Amino acid sequence: MKLISCIIRPHKLDDVREALTIAGVSGITVSEVHGFGRQKGHTELYRGAEYVVDFLPKLKLEVVVEDSLLETTLEAVQQSAKTGAIGDGKIFVSTVDTAIRIRTGELDADAL
Repeated sequence: MKLISCIIRPHKLDDVREALTIAGVSGITVSEVHGFGRQKGHTELYRGAEYVVDFLPKLKLEVVVEDSLLETTLEAVQQSAKTGAIGDGKIFVSTVDTAIRIRTGELDADAL
């Protein structure tokens, strides 16, 4: 099993969720996060005063999939989250050793 963690633009959530559903992903966790990468934030004006926004609002999506769904899931996220501009986000893939459904005690793929 693999844990796929994605940092995406907030307005792309619906597109990514729809693409993941089509790809066969059955569950997703979404968190509001703030951060920066190469984009390094941006400057905004508020009531005539200029200020720097260092940490940009993003969404972190976490999905656990069986190894057989990995490539399909990665492709779905890449295609649906991409705008072509700096700040589109990142995807990280980690190995998951065990998954347990708390309610039933099911393990691994059955717990997904």
